[in-house]
Amino acid sequence: MKATPAQRSTQTSGHALREFAAGARDTIPMMIGAAPFGVIFGTLVTASPLTLWHGQLMSLAVFAGSAQFIAVGLIASHASFAVVWATTLVVNLRHVLYSATLAPYVAHLPRRWRWALAGFLTDEVFAVAYAHYQKRAPGETGPHYFFGSGVSMYLNWQLWTLVGLVFGAAFPGLKSLGLDFAMVATFIAIIVPQLVAVRFVAAALASGVLSFAWQGWPYKLGLLAAVFVGVAVGMVLTLMENRPHAKHRLKNAKERTQ
Repeated sequence: MKATPAQRSTQTSGHALREFAAGARDTIPMMIGAAPFGVIFGTLVTASPLTLWHGQLMSLAVFAGSAQFIAVGLIASHASFAVVWATTLVVNLRHVLYSATLAPYVAHLPRRWRWALAGFLTDEVFAVAYAHYQKRAPGETGPHYFFGSGVSMYLNWQLWTLVGLVFGAAFPGLKSLGLDFAMVATFIAIIVPQLVAVRFVAAALASGVLSFAWQGWPYKLGLLAAVFVGVAVGMVLTLMENRPHAKHRLKNAKERTQ
């Protein structure tokens, strides 16, 4: 007996909900690691020229931990808008690599879904989503797992930012407890499992070695330059790796049309 349209719709909704829940569940370890990071960010906002609602608005609109930390530091040092914008742009260039890596798995989705998922893309969400996609062929997975991971991480970041804002002034020594290392530990946990391809290893090595070699540059410009070089290395190697596959697909397409 064939299922009715209503039954098929219910089954589809149930599958989407299960995928959403699975994405949120698999993100829990990342949410725990990001919690101290969010608290420390809120605490730093209370010690900066920004008001409390500025800090919460930044988390709501920007949703990029490392960029928010850097922006608050630059604002506190009275840097110009152009410096704040350029610095956070360079820091977030790594998302170009994330997007290139995930593109084959979301290319079949409607544009509204791709734009929505792009807004939730962070280091943690990328790690969770890419681990999920690697077990499946491109085009087989819908948006709901990715969406569940992104929404849960977004709400988690808002919650812990608010906690930091509320209690930051009452506990000015919070950062001295060593919680700021949570950011480093979280990034290590994200990066190491992804070093499974030459392009990822090369990008990590290039940025890591150069950031150490250039650490004496003023205004942390050495770190920004190292990030830029690492992203460039990863992008070049990704393009070189995809070129033979693109030529092969083009050749097969021409043979089918003949």
